[in-house]
Amino acid sequence: MASETASYETAVASMFALGHELAQTPPHKFDLAHMRGLLAAMEHPERKFPSVLIAGTNGKGSTAATLASILRASGLKTGLYTSPHLVRINERIRVNGEEISDDQFAGLHGEVDQIAGRLVERGELPWHPSFFEMMTAIAFAHFAREQVDVAVLEVGMGGRLDATNVVEPVVSVITDISLDHQKFLGNTVGEIAREKVGIIRPHGVVVTLPQQPAANDVIGNTILDLDAVGVSAVQYVPPVSPGNTDFLLPSSETSERYRYPLQVMGNRIQVQSPLVGRHQLRNVALAIAAAEEGGKKGLNGITAESVERGIRETQWPGRFQVVAASAVRPEIVLDVAHNPAGAWALRSVLSERYDDRPLIFVFGAMRDKAIAEMTEILFPLALRVIATRPENPRSASPEEIQQAAERTGAEIEALSQVREAFERACGTAKESVVVVTGSIYLVGEVMRIIGLRA
Repeated sequence: MASETASYETAVASMFALGHELAQTPPHKFDLAHMRGLLAAMEHPERKFPSVLIAGTNGKGSTAATLASILRASGLKTGLYTSPHLVRINERIRVNGEEISDDQFAGLHGEVDQIAGRLVERGELPWHPSFFEMMTAIAFAHFAREQVDVAVLEVGMGGRLDATNVVEPVVSVITDISLDHQKFLGNTVGEIAREKVGIIRPHGVVVTLPQQPAANDVIGNTILDLDAVGVSAVQYVPPVSPGNTDFLLPSSETSERYRYPLQVMGNRIQVQSPLVGRHQLRNVALAIAAAEEGGKKGLNGITAESVERGIRETQWPGRFQVVAASAVRPEIVLDVAHNPAGAWALRSVLSERYDDRPLIFVFGAMRDKAIAEMTEILFPLALRVIATRPENPRSASPEEIQQAAERTGAEIEALSQVREAFERACGTAKESVVVVTGSIYLVGEVMRIIGLRA
């Protein structure tokens, strides 16, 4: 058991020793009663600040990052809790954009670990909290001590039984729902949606957008059953037709932005979003609508101007992040597409931006993902593919990726070490673009290799 004075390195090692819920058989995932018991012993830090809770399959993180930036631009001290991390575990817990410090993380880990240990010894908890429950408890404690005005919380998986779902959100947000984590959430979009809508509260406010019919049915029926208020963000999605690039700012060497006018809170603003891809237009719209509803629920200071500035200042690395070519490396695209919906979104942006340039993919994925479907979506774009294995026990081997991708007909080289795979891709790229994708863990490793911070 870690003590309060344990070092940061010891705290992080202790966290990772808990393992990943998805790798456990059976999964030692708390039900909410256990999570509430842990938080009660911590004097309920989650009740000391208002929160916005965001669930969905794709776009949760982008929506959360944009919303947090808007709230911060509105003068609100804002906590942001997201997962997983790219480079360092501290990324998951931020206040006004600043990661929790190493000392703060180590201290809070020691405190939560000690409390959890006592509860297990007394039989008040069936087992020690998992990695995600510990992270969530640490985040709540940090936000409470920092006296944030509001916290934006990204659901880890599902919604109904997720550790974050112990809060009483002022606004709930549901992003696009598609197939992912079927082993845990269900085999159809409708079944998965039933887990996601668990974040909606009776008489509460939920912000969403029209999506697949099965998801729409579940969301709509839940809103009716709970007498909740459903708010559509559709008014904030700009009308974009295929081939229309008038809304896209010219790209610089390293980035580009979407630019378009909107009417927000009775005022005309100019959106300039650094989040590239047509799918991101929906995530920005959800963030705007959530901010507006939050303002109605007592989050003061939110204006059209702060919405405009917050969107412009959003930072969310690893989401179609372009690293400019240098003397030693070609142009690189980093994107955390980790399921078929994410793969389709990445394919769309690549087709728009690089339709005249060859692409070399460095691809790695978790074994529990729909690898065959992802490769069928992405690999037809590639001149060649290098399959690799991120440092994660759930990672598929390069050989498993090769086997899953047989139907694509792509030229696939298998290199188990990420550094070797990345350097091979860069060494053979010439005029090509190197695309690193398939898993957030792979993108994070490559970011460390090239010295990028998250």
